[in-house]
Amino acid sequence: MKLIVGLGNPGIEYEKTRHNVGFMAIDQFLKDFENIKNTAWESSSKFKSDILEIEWQRKNKDIDKGIEKVKLEKIILAKPKTYMNNSGMAVSLIANFYKIPTSDIWILHDEVDFPAGTVRIRQGGASAGHRGVASIIEALGDDKFWRFRIGIGRPQEQRGVEHFVLDKFTHQDHSKIRETLKHVSKAIEMGLEIDLFSAMNKFNSK
Repeated sequence: MKLIVGLGNPGIEYEKTRHNVGFMAIDQFLKDFENIKNTAWESSSKFKSDILEIEWQRKNKDIDKGIEKVKLEKIILAKPKTYMNNSGMAVSLIANFYKIPTSDIWILHDEVDFPAGTVRIRQGGASAGHRGVASIIEALGDDKFWRFRIGIGRPQEQRGVEHFVLDKFTHQDHSKIRETLKHVSKAIEMGLEIDLFSAMNKFNSK
């Protein structure tokens, strides 16, 4: 079982903002996975998240026998409704209930230290100033979860990062992000089908 979490802030006023690119990424994966019209997020007060369970059909080729087996794995998708700075509360509630080890938790989030349109996948490490990630590390007591760090760039003017991340993408960056979200979706798919090290080698921006 895997837990894949997109980070962001709930509410119409935060839709399509840079800080919500984690929400956008998990929505893109779900759209690519199955017909979005037949899919409905469940608003869970228990988990303080919008949550959805899917089954991933992982194909396993048995080379010796020349056959292809299909394995089903349950995947929990989540979008915390706790607001970014308290993301750890929702993640820990879900992980503890389903007994999901930290290494099987994948977090999709924005990253101001990377240019818009870049992606870096890694496991563990410090939060690098991202309060949502810091909250998750504190709540889990462990930093060994996987991060899909989606570049949103830094502000060019004197405005602070806190204001920048709550703005919508510029027209120029929007096209980059749209392609990036597709790459993130494919990276998730490869991670589920093969492993995240393969996804790192293929999709990590140079």
